Amino acid sequence: MIPETVAQVEPREQVILSAEQNTEEQYWRLQLAQSLRSTQELLRELQFSEQQVQQLSANDQGFSTLVPKAYVARMQPSNPRDPLLLQVLPQTAEAVSSSDFVADPLAEAEFNPTPGVVHKYHGRALLIAAGHCAINCRYCFRRHYPYHEQQRSRSQWQASLACLAVDANIEEIILSGGDPLALTNNMLFALIDEIEALPNVQRLRIHTRLPVVLPARITTTLCQRLQTSRLQIVMVLHCNHPQEIDAQVVQACLRMQQAGISLLNQSVLLQGINADTDSLCALSKKLFSAAVLPYYLHLPDQVAGTQHFFVSQQQGQALLRSMQSQLPGYLVPRLVKEEPGQPHKTLIPVV
Repeated sequence: MIPETVAQVEPREQVILSAEQNTEEQYWRLQLAQSLRSTQELLRELQFSEQQVQQLSANDQGFSTLVPKAYVARMQPSNPRDPLLLQVLPQTAEAVSSSDFVADPLAEAEFNPTPGVVHKYHGRALLIAAGHCAINCRYCFRRHYPYHEQQRSRSQWQASLACLAVDANIEEIILSGGDPLALTNNMLFALIDEIEALPNVQRLRIHTRLPVVLPARITTTLCQRLQTSRLQIVMVLHCNHPQEIDAQVVQACLRMQQAGISLLNQSVLLQGINADTDSLCALSKKLFSAAVLPYYLHLPDQVAGTQHFFVSQQQGQALLRSMQSQLPGYLVPRLVKEEPGQPHKTLIPVV
């Protein structure tokens, strides 16, 4: 049976580490518990002056700050334009409203046959495995998602999986969230056990940012469990900038590769962060050196509060053409966007 997930990261005072948990599990959970949880805390960690802290602090619009210190350690101190900082720092631009930017731009609510399941594409279905992440990215396309309505009790998980079991066309389950790897090993492994019991399912795809923002999460126990699964395991990372990849991230990726896990990356084009050829080319090279294949480069979804990150299709096409002129084909990701009601992601032609 699958334990109930939680809607938020556990507060520091609620994290209890049992004696039975191994050292690796304790370590990453402690790192997660010690994450920075306010704009002021984040800016002071980066050595901004008190005047700058006040100037740079903005209303979070109900989407709280959450950043692991392992990720903060890769930011440039006292640099307000650092590309990692800008991904997690609330900005006043988030309060600007536009009719073109809405809470659910992908209309996922229309493809939610039972709580916790999103079924949009033939042959595969997505499970909201967790209602929390290890980091709150300001451009998140699910920043307005009603996770509080999607919490899973044991019986509800059974209902969700039963819904998927009757569809013989489903060969692949996608774990998303939130972030599936923000679950404890016990919770995640119980879920994998249940998925493995579905005879039609052949592949398990895990969409996660934890190997990038909290590489300590990639423990020996996790890799061993995935390696022994009857399912083909695909880990889809989310990395947007080469500065995010340090030695610990490389080590985590190589550990997964050695366990036979296929590693892909999807990035989001973000204005002011990676919408330039140099950053994107460097990202592809660093990913490949870590055994990760650049897979998708997403045009940003038009989510309320993210207008300042937006990159147009024309700009995205120009960037891909420039990448093609500088990189071998296998290092050039596919430019895509998601459109509500379409049976697959829309590939953007680069001509």
